[in-house]
Amino acid sequence: MTTPTTAPTPTTASNAAFSLRPARHRANFFTSGSVTAGMISLEDAVTARLESHGARFEVLVDPDAALAMKRGEFEGDLEDVIAARDVFENASRGDRPAEEDLEEVFGTTDEMEIIPEVIERGEIQITAEQRREMQEQKRKQLINTITRNAINPQQDDNPHPPERIERALEQAGFTVDPMEPVESQVDDALDALRPVIPIRFEEATIAVSLPADYAGSGQAKVREFGDLEREEWQADGSWVGVITIPAGMQNDLFELVSEVSSGEGDTRIIKDKDDIKTR
Repeated sequence: MTTPTTAPTPTTASNAAFSLRPARHRANFFTSGSVTAGMISLEDAVTARLESHGARFEVLVDPDAALAMKRGEFEGDLEDVIAARDVFENASRGDRPAEEDLEEVFGTTDEMEIIPEVIERGEIQITAEQRREMQEQKRKQLINTITRNAINPQQDDNPHPPERIERALEQAGFTVDPMEPVESQVDDALDALRPVIPIRFEEATIAVSLPADYAGSGQAKVREFGDLEREEWQADGSWVGVITIPAGMQNDLFELVSEVSSGEGDTRIIKDKDDIKTR
């Protein structure tokens, strides 16, 4: 994978160099129609840049989507992760490259065919401020992922609060990589956390009982919370379900059951999952 580079904050040159190349068209984002509904904002986009055949091509794209494209893992709609249906020579000024340059390098002038190629073959340019923002966003996502899935084996397998995970990561000196998916950083984060706090990733299996007055709407919300292992409708109209969730989400499930049943529902942690018969 091409290593992303940190780009300086764009500045406008005071004197353009003389060139015999055809004049580039300057786009206006507010009048050209290049931005449509469903696209990301300019503030959320980074620049992907490709230099080839003496020309430069830039596109504006969501940073996570750009990295996914480079890894061959992007499965979404391109128009949902770009800021404009345009290929630029200089995105900060809105300058477009000459059509003959597009034809020479890409064999087409169709922007929606060229944009993925620029991303896949080029480099992702981010400013220092964008890197800081991306790192902070990934840090919060990492803490949330660990909090939802981890337990404290020295405190009756209770979840760790987010604040404890955050402090422990800082104490361990763990640095979040803003250019890598959170999922690929979880194992390294756990390795860094284990010398600092007792922690283990685990699932919890919980039986939920809802009275008849709340069973209809309540069970629908409970079953969406995790993997439903078993369910039974009782003769009195009440509902009993067994659900498996990340261990760190136990308190969230208890709060949900209380909310959907006005405090009349019941929960019980099942220690031996082998006793459960799948429906």
